[in-house]
Amino acid sequence: MNAGFVLESEAVSYLEKYNIPYPEHGLASSVHDALKIADGIGYPVVLKIVSRQVPHKSDVGGVALNITTPEKLGKAYEEIIARVSKVVAEATIDGVLVCHQEDEGIEVIVGGQEDPVLGPLIMFGMGGVYTEILNDVSFRILPLERIDAEELVREIQGFKVLTGFRGKPPCDLDRLIDLVMATARLITENPWIHELDLNPVRIFEKGLKVLDVRTIGRLDTNGSQI
Repeated sequence: MNAGFVLESEAVSYLEKYNIPYPEHGLASSVHDALKIADGIGYPVVLKIVSRQVPHKSDVGGVALNITTPEKLGKAYEEIIARVSKVVAEATIDGVLVCHQEDEGIEVIVGGQEDPVLGPLIMFGMGGVYTEILNDVSFRILPLERIDAEELVREIQGFKVLTGFRGKPPCDLDRLIDLVMATARLITENPWIHELDLNPVRIFEKGLKVLDVRTIGRLDTNGSQI
């Protein structure tokens, strides 16, 4: 069965249904739109390209960070469109997502996938190099009880980072467990989801935010989303 990439601007609506925190945002189709959105949510902002042909935005220069003024936003908007159009010539650009840029925090990844034998799985791990190099992740079969979510989080090698180190405060583990449980429900209650990555999730001393969501949905033989 083939899979289809779901635009982040569409995937965010599913996060909202499950009370999964995502930054204030808006979808812009012009510089004017982007300026209006940024004025409403406040600077600094992040720009992210929205295109079904660009599932990995950062790889093609489709993300711009630390935009602090309207002047910088206008320039970044034009540059991001030009870069993606050059690197992915066949891309149909649906717009640019303007998101409020969140404070610094500890980054983790929460995801899910459909295993051909075990069925739906949920995954948790530390973000950044912990995921990409050390492969510091753990898995559970769904559905999930809260005690399972707690074990999922605690069994990774980097768990100590979440509890506070070198004078830094501990992360909000209660909200993190809430996120794992909400993500598990999202996956089990929407069987059309083939893969889901919330990466990174930035955790603070109080609360957290999902900064990016990548979703691949299963398609039927006619190419329509199930």
